Amino acid sequence: MTLLHMDQVDLTGKRVLIREDFNVPIRDGEVTNDTRIRAALPTIELARSSGAKIILMSHLGRPEEGLAIEAQAKFSLRPVAERLAELLGCEVRLVQNYIKEANAVVAGDEVLLLENVRINKGENANDDELAEYYASLCDVFVMDAFATAHRAQASTYGVAEYAATACAGPLLVAELDALDRCLKMPERPVLAVVGGAKVSSKLKILKNLSTKVDQLIVGGGIANTFLLASGARVGKSLCEPELLPLATELMAQTNIPLPTDVVVAKELSPTATASIKLISEIEDDDMILDIGPTTAQHFIDLIATMKTIIWNGPLGVFEYPQFANGTEEVARAIAANKGFSIAGGGETIAAIDKFSITQDISYISTGGGAFLEHIQGAILPAVKMLEARALESRVKKFL
Repeated sequence: MTLLHMDQVDLTGKRVLIREDFNVPIRDGEVTNDTRIRAALPTIELARSSGAKIILMSHLGRPEEGLAIEAQAKFSLRPVAERLAELLGCEVRLVQNYIKEANAVVAGDEVLLLENVRINKGENANDDELAEYYASLCDVFVMDAFATAHRAQASTYGVAEYAATACAGPLLVAELDALDRCLKMPERPVLAVVGGAKVSSKLKILKNLSTKVDQLIVGGGIANTFLLASGARVGKSLCEPELLPLATELMAQTNIPLPTDVVVAKELSPTATASIKLISEIEDDDMILDIGPTTAQHFIDLIATMKTIIWNGPLGVFEYPQFANGTEEVARAIAANKGFSIAGGGETIAAIDKFSITQDISYISTGGGAFLEHIQGAILPAVKMLEARALESRVKKFL
């Protein structure tokens, strides 16, 4: 895809409105995980070093649209502004009531952060009037929030349509490049690891990846449906019998190695007793909650031969120690692989954090839903708009 990049635009003295994703966990008025804030710092610093007047915008959680932030203070970006100020070493002024008052004007060397955009009436519906107002605040709009690129909202899509200049920020570009490296021009062989509770929740992902990868490892409840389709017993494990034809179709189309041994329990609880069984030994009251050691070793050996790896979802109920080994073994194998690896999705990132392998994964996506939609082949609305604006810019140069 061809986008106008932020570093291709003269930002000197310009009002630059940057859409970031500061949807971070906050407890007792403090940011408890600033990963997404830190990910945005290079973009902000690039704008600062270019002499731009910087206005930042983001959402936080799911506040009630149209209701004043004072009435739902837990959704305020104030803790984000305070953490940003610490990281940037400059004043970050949180601007409230910017829709009604002309106070979104940068003074001196400060950085402005607009209060949670999702309290603005019309944000979620991509209201034209709101989008035009956002655009009026800037000379250049920078879309840098990959995690929200799958939503056509006023602060992600509409503003890009109306801004004098609209471009892609470094973080957004890096995300798209990493995904393209895996999906469009990968070094082969390519492996996808897709875990999770249900096939239905990853249906489009599985279908799309099955046509692009050389090997597909399925885990969690998803694997149970494939096991059942292969003729194995799964006891009272989570599975979706109605999707057996699809599982059979995918197995005929792609190499999908299935577990030969698993970790089972009679119940799912923190104190459940785990036992290792061969697939042929599963009883009617067993629940499959992790892969067994033989299967884990087979997956480890397979991962070692791959050049490109896409990972989304755990292979078991890794939140409980007795069912975490399979996910940990596979995670460490992916981290040890010398090829290119990309991981995304909330549970996947939680596993990466738990097993302390962040530095060993080639690229960790900051996007949740956007990451999933992109790997299932969907067109991201915000990216599509940026492409349209880039084409418009190129056409103008020849007129």
